[in-house]
Amino acid sequence: MQKKQNNTSLVWFRNDLRVKDNNVLNQAITESKHIIAAYCFDPRQFENDEFGFKKTEKYRAKFLIETVQNLKVNLKKLNIELYVFTEWPEECLPQLISEYKIENIYLQKEWTLEEETVLENLKKTLPDNIIFNTIYNQFLYHPNDIGMSLSDIPKVFTNFRKHLEKHSKVRASNSICKSESFPNSHNKTNIPTLQDLGFEDFEIHPNAAFPFKGGEDEALKRLNHYFFETKRLGFYKKTRNGLVGIDYSSKFSTWLANGSISAKTIYWHVKEFEKVHFKNQSTYWLIFELIWRDYFKYIALKHKNAIFKIDGILKKNYDWHNNEIEVEQWINGKTASAFVNANMIELKKTGWMSNRGRQNVASYFSKELKLDWRIGAAYFESMLIDYDVHSNYGNWMYVSGIGNDPRDRKFNVQLQAERYDANGKFQNLWLQETLF
Repeated sequence: MQKKQNNTSLVWFRNDLRVKDNNVLNQAITESKHIIAAYCFDPRQFENDEFGFKKTEKYRAKFLIETVQNLKVNLKKLNIELYVFTEWPEECLPQLISEYKIENIYLQKEWTLEEETVLENLKKTLPDNIIFNTIYNQFLYHPNDIGMSLSDIPKVFTNFRKHLEKHSKVRASNSICKSESFPNSHNKTNIPTLQDLGFEDFEIHPNAAFPFKGGEDEALKRLNHYFFETKRLGFYKKTRNGLVGIDYSSKFSTWLANGSISAKTIYWHVKEFEKVHFKNQSTYWLIFELIWRDYFKYIALKHKNAIFKIDGILKKNYDWHNNEIEVEQWINGKTASAFVNANMIELKKTGWMSNRGRQNVASYFSKELKLDWRIGAAYFESMLIDYDVHSNYGNWMYVSGIGNDPRDRKFNVQLQAERYDANGKFQNLWLQETLF
């Protein structure tokens, strides 16, 4: 439907907190005369979940606040005002929509239960003439370009990857356009502090492997550092299983998780690096990991809320149980495995854990302790700065034997420790920490 050119439209930001290569923002600017934007710190995201964990703990909360602060600045440069609320979207957005006579709302398309529920709740509060423009905005390979239906998404990642690499192309990044100035904007909303969200302020741990701030500017700064200043990208495949330090991996996952940077932006910068410097296994492997990220999003699109169910997408029944003492020991780094303990202490102290660590502690939780994997996934959701619903639940299903791993492996954490922490540097770094 052709949009009016003399209207004011609303861009409702969710997990797409950037201006560069943002399909939602770009389409809104193209089809509208004036733009206002909104972001909601939904209080439900800071409440306790069914397992007793706060859905968003202090680490991701701080990162999110920094991200929204940066988004507000960058939108201002495009003549777009960002309204920020600490209310349910279905409570605060209708007033904004009415006040500015909004006819079109632009937003990133989501497909998991909580996000879909909020959208449906909002629609119920608004007149029928409001048009919702939901746009795919978080893929490397756009759903229209993958050459298969959702029902045909392969059960095995390798088949998915090979199909994309043979039959699909990554779209070009969108350029940024300015919106016309909006003359009568009177924004009295404020970005909340950590205290407003129920947390005490804190300093980043001196040994944190992820000491970075939130926001699009920081994401692009990190990309430039990792690619062009240090050329670490050229060693990524060799170092990606590291455990200590800021440069063993790209660390892009956190900015990707809340949409501060797009997967396409990273992809095209890899291609630029290959053109200017060199192409090797490491430059390919970073793209390989971005395809994994896409895969879990497509798995969630295909299977919907089955990714949250105890029997997963394979509908396999295991003898899961819930032993509160064992769960607490796992959380607090008090298990029989020093390697698991070190990783769990790092998570509790910093909100970060390496990919190698995540695979091991998750496997230990579900395969060794035989605890209900959803509890572990919920704890990761709470604590991880880079929590992404599709990757988190996709990976937990994978290591728990109810997802996309046909081998149903169990990690030998002792052998993993000997291989990836042979000198004990990582374990010594975190096992000396006091949790309380």
